[in-house]
Amino acid sequence: MNRFDLLNIGSSKLKKKNISSYNLDSELLLSKVLNKSREEVLVSPDKIVDSKNISKFNNLIKRRLMNEPIAYIFKEKEFWSKKFKVDRNTLIPRPETELMVEKLVGIFKCKNISILDIGTGCGCILISLLLELKHSRGVGIDISGKAISIARKNLKKFSKKKNLKFYVRKINQIFNQKFDLVVSNPPYISRIYLRNLQQDVRDYEPKIALDGGNDGLDLVKKVIYKAKEILKVDGLLALELDNKQYLKVSKILIKEKFIVKDYIKDYRDNIRCIIAKLT
Repeated sequence: MNRFDLLNIGSSKLKKKNISSYNLDSELLLSKVLNKSREEVLVSPDKIVDSKNISKFNNLIKRRLMNEPIAYIFKEKEFWSKKFKVDRNTLIPRPETELMVEKLVGIFKCKNISILDIGTGCGCILISLLLELKHSRGVGIDISGKAISIARKNLKKFSKKKNLKFYVRKINQIFNQKFDLVVSNPPYISRIYLRNLQQDVRDYEPKIALDGGNDGLDLVKKVIYKAKEILKVDGLLALELDNKQYLKVSKILIKEKFIVKDYIKDYRDNIRCIIAKLT
C-alpha cells in the first residue's frame, strides 16, 4: 500500500470518531512511523509502505481513536522551539504558556534573577526561561515525583548548567529562600467542570494537575499567599489561569498587597495570565 492510500484510511477512521484534526493526525502518525518529516511524507505520496510499518501505523491510529493525545503517543511536545519529553504524569504544554514565557523573557532580559516555578510538570516553563535568561537561576517544584523525573530528563536534554534544580516538594516546603520571580501554571479548573473537559484532556492528562478545587482557585490562592512570603521586594508573580477567573484573582492579589502589572491574552484574545508585583 502506498502512503497516499494509507493516509486516507487513517484520516477516514479518525473522521468517523469526530476527531477534528483527522488529516493532520494521520499525517503526523505516518511521519512518526516512517521517521520522516510530514513534508517528506506528503511530497512522495506514491511510495510504498511495507507491512511492518503499516501495522505500526494502524496501532497508532487505534490509540488516537481512543482520543489519546498525539503528544502522549509521541512522548514529546514542542514548546519554545524545543521538543520536551512528556507523558501522562505531566500536562501537555500549551501555546498560551509560551506567551507567558515570551513576556517574562522580555521583562528580565540581561538580568540576573532567581526564579521559582511552582507545579513545574515537565519543566518546560523554567527550562525555557533559563535558556533565554542565561545569567539567572531557578528551582522547579512539583508534588509528583514522576513529573519531576520527566522535568529532570528535559533538563539533561536541553541544559548542562547547574543553575537549575528540580525537586519533589510541596508549596509549603519552601523555606529561607527569596525569589525575584515566582511563576506557576497551577491547577485551576473547578472540580465540577472536570467531567466536561474534552475527552483527550479528561481521560489522559493528570487530574492532580487539573483539579483546582470547588471554585478552581484552591491552588491559585496558595501560590499567591506563598509568593507574598518568598518574593523579594519588587518581585513579580506570573500566574496562568482560566479566562473567567482573572477578575477574582486580581481582587485576591490586590488584597494581598500586589499590584497587577499586566494581563497576557491568548490567540483568541482571552486573558490567560496575570503578572503582579509585590509592593
